[in-house]
Amino acid sequence: MIRYKTDYEIQLIRESALILGKAHGEVAKRVKPGVTTKELDRVAEEFIRDQGGIPSFKNYHGFPASLCISVNETVVHGFPGTYELKETDIVSVDCGVKFKGFHSDSAYTYPLEKVNSEVLDLLERTYESLHIGIAQAKAGNRVGDISFAIQNYVEQFGYGVVRELVGHGVGKDLHEDPDVPNYGKRGKGGKVRGRNGICHRADD
Repeated sequence: MIRYKTDYEIQLIRESALILGKAHGEVAKRVKPGVTTKELDRVAEEFIRDQGGIPSFKNYHGFPASLCISVNETVVHGFPGTYELKETDIVSVDCGVKFKGFHSDSAYTYPLEKVNSEVLDLLERTYESLHIGIAQAKAGNRVGDISFAIQNYVEQFGYGVVRELVGHGVGKDLHEDPDVPNYGKRGKGGKVRGRNGICHRADD
């Protein structure tokens, strides 16, 4: 079920997301060879709490940390620990913030100093696919238009899409409808409705 947000609630989610973005910035400063993933987790939690927020992931269904940290071929939901980053690694940092009762949630993948060109191409093209998907999140389009745009872009480079994981809404709960897969068909799924420049999905 889709929970529609008031303008005030949208503003609270925006404030939560601003803390989240800054937390990513603090983590990014410390993504260096020799740093443990547990240290990155500590930095994020300390920063989020200093801003008056709560790490959304900590104790969520028993998850023990503030960040999901996935190194190299690990797709998502990795546990921070004693692993020390190497100069050839890429590290995906997934972070959530609860602020004034509302969640935000995003992940970013950071390359270290000596990541090979093939992996850098992958990161660049998948980052581009994010913005291509965002461009389709406009009033009158459907969720399938967003999903198709992402899938169509990455597959031209020979990449596949992980179908078991999807994007999702946020709000008072960390995971809310709608789900937004990275694959789909044009014209399918819920319709996006806009209000004051903010897009909402609604089923007809």
